[in-house]
Amino acid sequence: MTYANIGTLGARPGRRDELVALLTRPSDELREIGCLLYEVGVNDDEPDTVFVAELWESEEAHRASLGLASVRAAIDEARPLLSGVMGGMDFSVIGSPLR
Repeated sequence: MTYANIGTLGARPGRRDELVALLTRPSDELREIGCLLYEVGVNDDEPDTVFVAELWESEEAHRASLGLASVRAAIDEARPLLSGVMGGMDFSVIGSPLR
């Protein structure tokens, strides 16, 4: 069943754009492991927050992605940019009027 993960990442003041650049680097590995969508966004009303919407073939594919060396390295690279404030939710996708 398709799996969605929607979240927010708090960036240290003034570091949001660096975090966005890191999160939007192209990754064929994510596609190959089962990522269907990975969208990163911002809202100027929340200048230190990055919004992420992920859609995966399955929850297992998402978990497996966290074991990729490239993902682990990106997480390590992102740590100094993060404030520690995070939020989000995940859910199993039942359907869509677009698919």
